[in-house]
Amino acid sequence: MSYVVAVRTLCEFTAKQGDLDLRFTPSPSAQEGIAGHALVASRRDAGYQAELSLVGDYKELHVRGRADGYDAQKNLLEEVKTFRGDLAAMPENHRQLHWAQVKVYGWLLCQKLELTEVRLALVYLDISSQQETVLTEHFAAATLKAYFEAQCEKFLHWAQQEMVHRAARDDALASLAFPYAEFRTGQRELAEAVYRSATSSRCLMAQAPTGIGKTIGTVFPLLKAAPKQQIDKIFFLAAKTPGRRLALDVLARVKHGAPSLPLRVIELVARDKACEHLDKACHGESCPLARGFYDRLPAARSAALAEPGADGLLDKETLRTVALAHDVCPYYLSQDLVRWCDVVVGDYNYFFDVSALLHGLTVANGWCVSVLVDEAHNLVDRARKMYSAELDQTDLADVRQSAGPALKKPLDRLHRVWRDLTRDPQHLIDQAYQVRASLPDKFLLALQNATSSISDDLEANPTRVDAALQRFYFDALHFSRMAESFGAHSLFDITRDAAQGRHAFSANRPAARFSRLCIRNVVPAPFLAPRFAAARSAVLFSATLSPQNYHADTLGLPANTVWVDVPSPFLAEQLAVQVVGDISTRYQHRELSLAPIAQLMARQYQQQPGNYLVFVSSYDYLEKLAGRFQQLHPQIPIWMQTRRMDEVARDEFLARFVPEGKGIGFAVLGGAFAEGIDLPGQRLIGAFIATLGLPQVNPVNEQIKLRMAENFGVRQAYDYTYLYPGIQKVVQAAGRVIRTTQDQGVIFLMDDRFARPEVKRLLPEWWEVRQMRIRPANPIDEIWPREVSVDSAPP
Repeated sequence: MSYVVAVRTLCEFTAKQGDLDLRFTPSPSAQEGIAGHALVASRRDAGYQAELSLVGDYKELHVRGRADGYDAQKNLLEEVKTFRGDLAAMPENHRQLHWAQVKVYGWLLCQKLELTEVRLALVYLDISSQQETVLTEHFAAATLKAYFEAQCEKFLHWAQQEMVHRAARDDALASLAFPYAEFRTGQRELAEAVYRSATSSRCLMAQAPTGIGKTIGTVFPLLKAAPKQQIDKIFFLAAKTPGRRLALDVLARVKHGAPSLPLRVIELVARDKACEHLDKACHGESCPLARGFYDRLPAARSAALAEPGADGLLDKETLRTVALAHDVCPYYLSQDLVRWCDVVVGDYNYFFDVSALLHGLTVANGWCVSVLVDEAHNLVDRARKMYSAELDQTDLADVRQSAGPALKKPLDRLHRVWRDLTRDPQHLIDQAYQVRASLPDKFLLALQNATSSISDDLEANPTRVDAALQRFYFDALHFSRMAESFGAHSLFDITRDAAQGRHAFSANRPAARFSRLCIRNVVPAPFLAPRFAAARSAVLFSATLSPQNYHADTLGLPANTVWVDVPSPFLAEQLAVQVVGDISTRYQHRELSLAPIAQLMARQYQQQPGNYLVFVSSYDYLEKLAGRFQQLHPQIPIWMQTRRMDEVARDEFLARFVPEGKGIGFAVLGGAFAEGIDLPGQRLIGAFIATLGLPQVNPVNEQIKLRMAENFGVRQAYDYTYLYPGIQKVVQAAGRVIRTTQDQGVIFLMDDRFARPEVKRLLPEWWEVRQMRIRPANPIDEIWPREVSVDSAPP
């Protein structure tokens, strides 16, 4: 049995020393790196071999990698590194790592071609100027062989330990038992579909009702499939913190039921939640946990894997404890430990984002991974944000005012070009919102020049902290990266603000109307498709994945993706679903809807006191409805979701839903309480949903609808833009009421449009939807004028 290791992983393990230092960042994106390597190869002679596969063995190690290029005529092997900024500012330990990689490649090449010597070169390509800096050295094959073997020896003990772990893990997983007494109704069907997707290396879309235990129903079959399918890692990706916490609880239950199972589970959290020194920069001269990080990392790594937390997991708190005991950064310790763990629990962005850690490591190491996407109905919106970029002219003005002399010229030029862009005489400059067919080359060039100058300035002044400058710098880099891949999947739009006088660039210049530029992703499919292709199998699961084609189209799922719709274990008698046909929650009718909605809620509460939730479309609507309800029915307890609610306040809101409690909680549809919360039994007995959840009709969404029509056809445009996303939120919110087969509850869908056929067919099949009318104290004409037609009213 041999242990396979990539050249880069080998060298990062054995040759990284000294400080953690992020001053020479951000590094070029993957796309920029690929383009840079291609540019270097295009400049070489005809016989140049690019992307040369090389392998070699040492004892139990099988080392593999892909050298960037080899010129047989010159006997020259090259390792290309793309960068931005001042090469002289590159930390020395970075360059040591690069030499380690090219020397290992050098020996593998000498072995393959039976060479006695070779010239090795590090080629540093500045992606801004496209200029090359080449560092060359001559090596004898014997010297390179000795170096290769020395690196392998440093890694060998760890590799042997990992082989023992993998064998023990697979043996234990092969006999792993389901950690509960029995499967719930529908859970076995889900588990079998997940297992089949892993064994057939396919993507699975699984729609399964809320409350059947989808997390264990997806995690368990993948663990069982791992040994035979040689799955290296399972990535559990969640949209929100509760989903991540639930996955960790399930994995802790698995480990508790099989105490001898050596399963390494790690939780990844955002940097700002793991950082101990948010006021310090990530380098040894600023942060004590970055100083000597790589020198202390081996001991911290070993300790973390040898002694996980009490529940057997490397969660956030456990990692923090280990990291601080060894004086290393918890965030970057977790990123290193990903390489050695079996299950990774984290946010969507760790696999799907532009520079996603897990995707990058999967490709670089050739891992066989299976991906679980929890509450997958959220992925469309989340992915759109990942592949969108926005620049605010106000931020540029702030940066210009505080920037040093070296940045004045490039920032002034960027401002002038930006101003000219919004004053283009070919467009209606008075419009508050514009969509342009193409990106402005002149602006992008000025932006690139500005980011290059900022990079030089940041490196020249490493101890100066300018948060506004750094934020604008990163936003500008992301905008440039998204510009490189601009296409039919995205929009380029300009939003103009009202005139602002405080940021005039000159005392002689009148106040300007500033603008925001946005590359707005509409269809993330082209970006996500390669991510799904990199996985051995993927499972997207949710209670609301219908209709299938909407998610398959927008997410770029493979053509052979399998669909399973798990029957609900719940009975129609458990849930009374009623559409209130004489209420409209359309924007123009909302004031008129307050009294009848309040009357309906009070009547239901009086008939059956208990805990209820009401969901509305916005905070403004929520405040008005809650105010009217409290005015009319002050004896009924209420509590409200508020804007920018922190975690403590959210916990307090949920704490009101006790089994014997009584009252009504007011929340916004699509917010923190509309999904991902579990209130079984008497903790929640009903919900009032006073909105279809449709996105607002505005210029941006209308442009998105046009882009949807271009990509998927006119007939799908409205549904893809408005209807499907809205009704998904409704069904998710309604799913809070029935959580177990013993629950009973009621749902009021308070809008006449819920009775329309195109809406009803999107509601769960097990619901038995009935229609009702509420007769308020005032005549219906006063609440809803007769001249307004239900069918013709806008959404």
